[in-house]
Amino acid sequence: MQKVIIASDSTTDITPELIERYGIRVLPLGVSLGDKLYTDGVDIHPHMIYAHYEQTKELPKTSAINSVQCAEFFKEHTADGSAMVFFTISSEMSCTYANARSAAEEFDNVYVVDTRSLSTGGGLLVLAAADMAESGMGAEEIAKECAKLTDKVIASFVVDDLTFLHKGGRCSALAAIGAHIAHIKPCIGVSGGKMSVVKKYRGSFGAVLKKYTAELLEEAENAWPGRVLVTHAGCDEELVQQCVNQVKDAKIFKDIIIARAGCTISSHCGRNTLGILFMKR
Repeated sequence: MQKVIIASDSTTDITPELIERYGIRVLPLGVSLGDKLYTDGVDIHPHMIYAHYEQTKELPKTSAINSVQCAEFFKEHTADGSAMVFFTISSEMSCTYANARSAAEEFDNVYVVDTRSLSTGGGLLVLAAADMAESGMGAEEIAKECAKLTDKVIASFVVDDLTFLHKGGRCSALAAIGAHIAHIKPCIGVSGGKMSVVKKYRGSFGAVLKKYTAELLEEAENAWPGRVLVTHAGCDEELVQQCVNQVKDAKIFKDIIIARAGCTISSHCGRNTLGILFMKR
């Protein structure tokens, strides 16, 4: 039986424990602070991004993985005859998917999947693929099944401060100013591969997270109970645990995973962002 390797770019924010558990391979994006280029998850940590912004008011810049990097990565991990299923951030948000597809044309055993999501929204698909690989499913079949699952992912997150999203060009200046004045904490949803504001909350970040979590769980009747991810960017541990406890009390999911957003995602959302992500049946 041909070995199947599950891999992704670094935007899927899978925890180190799960990467090790499933043998997932990760190809990192680039992150620039000023004139220095770093490698996501290798030589840069989100706290460096926040510190750089606080000192310079300059946002980090992220760079997609190019086709040459993809080809080298695919070659390295399939040289022994293994097949690979490779997941990328939504093609609506980055050219990484297009570059990976281009590189994969040189291989007959590499299959690229557009997650149509970001962060652990894509991570849910990677973990589903890892489960399929463990069950003995082939790479091509895994890729096809995961492509079908993209619209089953429920991905949303609450943002405390729109500064990074605004300065990064992902929300208008008017929206950012309005949110600041009205103390609005927007809930950003991912649908069709794109981000949009699906709800606006008012109040302290902690109170908003409590309400967001409660409302999301009320709508989770049709959730696949296997796993849920509570994913955050630089939130206080107490706030994260508050959300985790709410999810536990709902008794919907068997496996509750806490994940930290990596540097690529943190570069766009900023500190104090939290989302609860799962899949529908």
